[in-house]
Amino acid sequence: MSAVSAEAVTAGAVRSGSDSRPRSGGDGAAPLAPRAKLLPALAAVYRAQLSRARVARIPLLFVATFQSVGIMIMMRGVVDGGDEARAVVAGSSVLVVAFVALNLLAQYFGQLRASGGLDHYATLPVPPAAVVLGAAAAYASFTVPGTAVTAVVGSALFGLPMAHLWVLAAVVPLSGAALAGLGAALGLLAPRQELATLCGQLGMSAALLLGVLPAAHMPAPIAYARDLLPSTYGVEALARSFDARPDWAVVAADLGVCAAVGVVSLAVATWAYRRAAVR
Repeated sequence: MSAVSAEAVTAGAVRSGSDSRPRSGGDGAAPLAPRAKLLPALAAVYRAQLSRARVARIPLLFVATFQSVGIMIMMRGVVDGGDEARAVVAGSSVLVVAFVALNLLAQYFGQLRASGGLDHYATLPVPPAAVVLGAAAAYASFTVPGTAVTAVVGSALFGLPMAHLWVLAAVVPLSGAALAGLGAALGLLAPRQELATLCGQLGMSAALLLGVLPAAHMPAPIAYARDLLPSTYGVEALARSFDARPDWAVVAADLGVCAAVGVVSLAVATWAYRRAAVR
């Protein structure tokens, strides 16, 4: 038997093992998977969030719808009709969007940040915008049935025409985008989970007080604060659709404001996600 030094055997084994692995740039490291594109990643996050939230959020959607219908029934004893009735029905309908897209999304991202769940998303090869947009779209999707039910019940309760309720097809996604972006930003920027929950509830309360109550009865400073709330423009667009001959140019302008605020708020939420994920 021939004697072979241990050093030679070890060196040969290392060379053999290193030669069997794929090379990347000559350093022996395996290449990483390519980063996913925005639209496929957005669709994947949306489906995942939709399936996750289906069981947990549907009971809360019933609560949001019941809350809005209860507010309209309560206001029925005070408001008879006219512009005030339009404001109550439109504000109560958009309140469902605010409850889910703003309040619950702020709580979700606040909990995700506090529990370290952002680390999971940070390890995935998906763009940060896909995570924010996918979660926001999933939560906003749950508002569609409740908003439609609230608008139909309110129209029947106050005797308003339903011919133009198709405007909800634009009001819900645009208002939902603006409020969801705001809710995600609040949840990601809040230093503590409790503060994220508080901010979400305060935002929903503002949507309730400033959106449901008729603007004509508000003091001037409160009316200015109402103009700063993104959901106000969705409320105004829906309220004008109850007219016999709506001014569609003004409706389109209100929806355009919702769209612009939605783009800005979702961009801020994406920046807040990047900021929170690297900490």
